[in-house]
Amino acid sequence: MTVLVTGATGNVGSVVLSELLACNADVRAATHGGRSIAGAPTVRFDFTDQATWAPAFAGVDAMFVVRPPALGNVKRDLLPALGAALDTGVRHMVFLSLQGAEKNPVVPHASVERWMRSSGVDWTFVRASFFHQNLSTTHLTDVRDRAEIVVPAGRGATAFVDAEDVGAVAAAALLDRDAHANRAWTITGNQALTYTEVADVLTTELGRPIHYARPGVLRYARHAHRKLGMPWGMVAVTTAIYTTARLGLADSLSDDLRTVLGRDPIDFATFAHRERAVWQPTAGRNR
Repeated sequence: MTVLVTGATGNVGSVVLSELLACNADVRAATHGGRSIAGAPTVRFDFTDQATWAPAFAGVDAMFVVRPPALGNVKRDLLPALGAALDTGVRHMVFLSLQGAEKNPVVPHASVERWMRSSGVDWTFVRASFFHQNLSTTHLTDVRDRAEIVVPAGRGATAFVDAEDVGAVAAAALLDRDAHANRAWTITGNQALTYTEVADVLTTELGRPIHYARPGVLRYARHAHRKLGMPWGMVAVTTAIYTTARLGLADSLSDDLRTVLGRDPIDFATFAHRERAVWQPTAGRNR
């Protein structure tokens, strides 16, 4: 069985790839530019470039599907590629989805889930809660350079999860299709935190005050576009995700990770300690 891993250099895809390689699986890493990854055959792949599909899908039985954040219109920009994969012979798709996607038709993940359910492919949905890593990637400059967290989540709590845990669950699904086919796993950490509590953990870990700004939707949208460089489509998707937290819909905890992996999830304090160096200010950075 050959497994194609899309998003192979991302926070979750890189973990999936590493886990599969450690199990000596036959893996093909798909990257946007086709750049090489140590230890894995690599192929150039772009959901929106039909010329890259056939070489990527040739001989593939299963694939890990990650929706690039910029692809908000999945019917136009992502589903045609998945249809081609199905026609080529892919029989199992493990999709990195979103906690609560089945109840939130606004997010593009819901459209992908609906398509997979009706396509005839064996599917596994790994519905992840909000990644720890979003604080060290997407919102890195806010924390590092401006000492604040700017998300429109109000006082709502969020069931955070570590990308390493999510990737490990996805890899387990790819390695044992029979056990995971046509199942949806909701992968969360072991506690739901408000962003005030997240800021407190970061304050303690970094030894300097980190403030939760609690912006409204419009202020967040302007900030995300201008300061964080998000395209408007990504702004819309992230706004919808944070709105679920503000409405109290993102704090549900699940034992699915323990069911699949047989261990406890990585908590936020452990993640913050592990990654603390990325938030250290550097002299000369613009604030």
